[in-house]
Amino acid sequence: MANMQQSWIFGYGSLMWKPGFQFEASEPALVVGLHRSLCVKSFVHRGTPEKPGLVLGLDRGGSCRGLAFRIATSKWDETIAYLRAREQVTMVYLERTRPVSLLTSGEMVRAVTYVVDRAHQQYAGVLDLRTLVELVQQGSGISGNCRDYVLNTVAHLRDMKIHDHRLEQLIEVLQT
Repeated sequence: MANMQQSWIFGYGSLMWKPGFQFEASEPALVVGLHRSLCVKSFVHRGTPEKPGLVLGLDRGGSCRGLAFRIATSKWDETIAYLRAREQVTMVYLERTRPVSLLTSGEMVRAVTYVVDRAHQQYAGVLDLRTLVELVQQGSGISGNCRDYVLNTVAHLRDMKIHDHRLEQLIEVLQT
């Protein structure tokens, strides 16, 4: 059973617009020392090993605004099991508990966060715009196509008044 200190999940990509779990509350949040990046080759959800797409990961450096979800203690184990099944299909993420600042209340909490494993074969690193476009356009997996994933994520970021320069550049090209 989790204690109250571990009752938060930090979402920075599709978890923000499609969490897939029950939560008591959500609040805009900031994690420092990590940034949102299309740096994970997707072999399952948004691509295949032969034709990978890209999905977001939290990579080293900078900061990232996202959403923190407060999970009821009674739902914690079920929620973590769901997230591990969803996020850890190929073990490309490291499950870490990080300090997260809740932007509305100003409170600092510890939240479970999925950080990209830079040693994993699916880690793509920093890609040029042309490569990003190619991978996003070709990617399609069990959760749908990569282009829709990127467009949905950017739309949600815009709704939250979050400007991600790199993703905005990418969708400008994708929508032409």
